[in-house]
Amino acid sequence: MQAADQICSMNADGTGYKRVTTEDGFRHFYASPALNANSVLYSAFREQNYYEIYELDLIDGSIDRLTNRLGVLTAPEVSPNGEEITFTRGSPNTNELQIWIMDRNGENADKLSQVLGWDPTWSPDSKQILFASDRDGLVQLFTVNRDGRGLRRVTNLPAIRGRSDWSPDGQSIVTYSGPAWNREVYIMSADGSNLRQLTPTGGNSQGPSFSPDGKWVVFTAYFDKYGDDHGCEIYIIRIDGTDLRRLTDNDYCDYQPRWGP
Repeated sequence: MQAADQICSMNADGTGYKRVTTEDGFRHFYASPALNANSVLYSAFREQNYYEIYELDLIDGSIDRLTNRLGVLTAPEVSPNGEEITFTRGSPNTNELQIWIMDRNGENADKLSQVLGWDPTWSPDSKQILFASDRDGLVQLFTVNRDGRGLRRVTNLPAIRGRSDWSPDGQSIVTYSGPAWNREVYIMSADGSNLRQLTPTGGNSQGPSFSPDGKWVVFTAYFDKYGDDHGCEIYIIRIDGTDLRRLTDNDYCDYQPRWGP
């Protein structure tokens, strides 16, 4: 069995599966392919109360640390215009989660004022950010402009967790919702209308991401190993809810998929 919490990659048909991070002593999370597909961003443990954002070059294997002791940093994502990175900053002292933005090279990191939440993802035009927040009580999805203005709630679902995605054409979003072991992936218009369940019931489906052509969604589920904590595998499904396919088959948990360019 491979070391826990590593970043892996594979082709869109499930072939070519390989581990790309090599440090067994560190936990790696929230893989996010960069726009040129030659590198990947991720969050990794550095020391107590500090997770940093790193960029791994998939060509030569070099790693750049983009942040330095800002807090518990997770869910990094490069803006579609390639200019900035958004991420979640957690404060170990207050347990507060906030949406931050920094330059593509890691400089000028700063919070979006009064925007509390986690798991941010950019709109295709790089002008808005979609994120999860419990600012209204139950966790819901919100959008906010790049400058921190125009905050708007877009969902009304029970038990949203976070990890969502915006379709390449900007018309749809996917998220997941539901109680433990009964979660489902939902697809809706970008304003929250036309909501429908995308995944078949019973897979505890979560963590969705659109394909670059917007025709598929990749996600984590337990259809074949339901109830097994280590039984999560990566699946894809068409956006009309047909053609469910399993891509992985391992004796460890494959999770947090993100579809690269």
